[in-house]
Amino acid sequence: MQYAYARVSAADQNLGRQIEDFLKFGIKQNRIFCDKKSGKDFERKEYTRLIKRLKAGDLLVIKSIDRLGRNYDAIIEEWKKITTKIGADILVLDMPLLDTRDKADNLIGKFISDIVLQLLSFVAENERTNIRLRQAEGIALAKQKGICFGRPKKKYTEMFVKVISMYNDKKIVLADALDLLDVKQSTFYYHLHKIKEN
Repeated sequence: MQYAYARVSAADQNLGRQIEDFLKFGIKQNRIFCDKKSGKDFERKEYTRLIKRLKAGDLLVIKSIDRLGRNYDAIIEEWKKITTKIGADILVLDMPLLDTRDKADNLIGKFISDIVLQLLSFVAENERTNIRLRQAEGIALAKQKGICFGRPKKKYTEMFVKVISMYNDKKIVLADALDLLDVKQSTFYYHLHKIKEN
């Protein structure tokens, strides 16, 4: 049985190109498993479903090694689990050297395949490390320029602060505070705590 696995890192990214390549290869649509999740680990819903279906003699096709994952040690471990423990084959479309189908009995072919896998897995993790580094540098630079991240802090009107103050000083009761501000009790308490925090 032939299966394929496609992955992108974010929900707004497109899986179309990978799926198209799998269909051209001859894999049926219902045997293509797709995740929109980071490749930092293998805790992915569709990937887990795929692994449960894979059996000895099956073929798993992926577009490129970084679609499998981005953690060097985890990729190597997962590759061995699929090819050794499960007994399935793997084909990486963008790197024909990574095709276990005809290398199982060929020592030189297996050796070359292992070296290429190690190299590409290292490159995938190195790229992930570089992305994190560039991201951290960008955030640090933005903070130096005074750019704030996250939701902006709510600015309260004079009236709102005055009513909260009167409520805290027990000059008015909760019902009066809610009427004056025209808010629900849960909203009032939420902002009361926010003001106290600040």
